[in-house]
Amino acid sequence: MILEVAVLNVLPGQTQPFEAAFQQAQKIISSMKGYLGHELQKCLEKENQYILLVRWETLEDHTVGFRGSPEYQEWRKLLHHFYDPFPTVEHYSRVF
Repeated sequence: MILEVAVLNVLPGQTQPFEAAFQQAQKIISSMKGYLGHELQKCLEKENQYILLVRWETLEDHTVGFRGSPEYQEWRKLLHHFYDPFPTVEHYSRVF
């Protein structure tokens, strides 16, 4: 299992529209091959910051399958305009 971690900094004043758009977008990602689950959490100290955690079967399910899909283009349209700066996405594997 691979854990995708993205820190999302949402433009000021856009948290409610972002959350509404994410509610739609999560239907897209959850339908993808290799998807195992996700969480979106809001930071308590920084009101415009979120963390997205997505569990994938393999790294390629995210980097090739999802990012190379037509569904990813819809995901982009729904969410990418909310971010400043654009998020850094990293992948982790379990040690213990």
